[in-house]
Amino acid sequence: MRKLKYIRPKQLNRTFMLAIAPFIGLLLCMWLLTEPPRLSHDTAAYIPTGSVTEQSAIIKQNLDQAALSAEQTISSIEKTAKLYRQTTATVGTILKTTESQAARPEQIYNRRITGKLGVPIETVNSDRIRIELYKVNPGTYNGYAMKIKLKDSTAMKMSLGSESGRPGSVETTMRAVSRHGAVAGINGGGYADGNGGRHPLSTTFYNGKYVSGFQPSFKDLAFVGLSESGKLIGGKFHTQSQLDRLNPRFGATFVPVLMKNGNLTTIPEKWRTTPRRAPRTVIGNYKDDQLLILVTEGYDEKGKSGATLQELQVKLKKLGVIDAYNLDGGGSASLVLNGRVVNKPSDGSLRPVPTHFLFFK
Repeated sequence: MRKLKYIRPKQLNRTFMLAIAPFIGLLLCMWLLTEPPRLSHDTAAYIPTGSVTEQSAIIKQNLDQAALSAEQTISSIEKTAKLYRQTTATVGTILKTTESQAARPEQIYNRRITGKLGVPIETVNSDRIRIELYKVNPGTYNGYAMKIKLKDSTAMKMSLGSESGRPGSVETTMRAVSRHGAVAGINGGGYADGNGGRHPLSTTFYNGKYVSGFQPSFKDLAFVGLSESGKLIGGKFHTQSQLDRLNPRFGATFVPVLMKNGNLTTIPEKWRTTPRRAPRTVIGNYKDDQLLILVTEGYDEKGKSGATLQELQVKLKKLGVIDAYNLDGGGSASLVLNGRVVNKPSDGSLRPVPTHFLFFK
C-alpha cells in the first residue's frame, strides 16, 4: 500500500491565495475603472424651499383665511335669511290687508242686504255654502226668505223625479232632499199631467241634456236654472243656441219672469188674477250672485190667501234683487231646511212634483 503525502496547512493557504489572486485583481480594476451609478432625475422640485416651520406657518395662515371666509359667508346667509323672513312677513301682512280691503265692498253690500231682511232665524255655514233663513211678514202675507251664497257652484243641483227611469215619476221636496243628502230644497218648475204621470213643463235641462228636447219659449213661459259657473240664468229663449250660450248646468220652466236687470217686468194679465193670491216660490239673485228664495204661505189655491206676484216684485225690488223668476206655487210651494218642512203646504202635505232645486253642505 502506497503512503499518502502529508500537506501542511500553510502550504494549502498559499496555494488557495495564489489561485484567487487573479480574480481579486480583476474586481479591483473594475471597481476603480467603472463610474458608480447616478440618479439622473431632477429632485430639485421636491426639495422644500423653506423650513418646515415656515411651511407650517403658511398653511396655518391659509386655514385662518378660509375660516374667516366661511364665517363671513355664514353671516351673509343668516342676514339674507333674516331679510327673507322679514320680507315674507311684510308681504303676508300686505296680502292680508289687501284681501281684507278687497272683501270690504262685499261685506258692506252683504250688510245692506241682511239689514233689509232682518235677523236670520237659522243659519247653515260650510266651506261650500252659506244659508240664512229669515221670516217675511210685510202685513199682507207671511212667508220665508232664504239667502244663499254658493261658495262652490256645485253646492246647488236639480233633482228630477224621472231619474228613476220611469218617465213622469215624481217625489216630494223632502224625499228629494233625503235621497240626495241635501241640506235644503225647494220645488222647481211647473208640470203637466198626462200619459200616466206628471211630466216637467216645457224645456228642462238635466245631466247635460234636454230632458224632452229644447222647446222655444211660448206664451209667458220662461226657463230658469244655474250655469256651469254657478250663476242664475233665465228668461225666454226662442232658439236652443241662445240658451246653450249661457252654458246651463240645469234648469226648469215656469211663468212668469218677475225682474230683469233690476227692473220690474210686466205681469201677464192672466197671472195677475188666476190666482190673484197664492202660496208662491220665487228665486232671484243679487249683483254679487247670491241667491234669494221667497216662499209665501197660503191655505189654498183659490186666490184669497198668500201673496200676489206684484207684491213679491215690490218686495224683491226693495231687497235689492236683480233678476227674479216665479217657480211653481200653490200646493207645490215647499221649503225644506235641515230635515224639516219650514212652510205649511196648502195641500196639508207636500205635493210630489217632477223637479226640485237642492242645496248641499
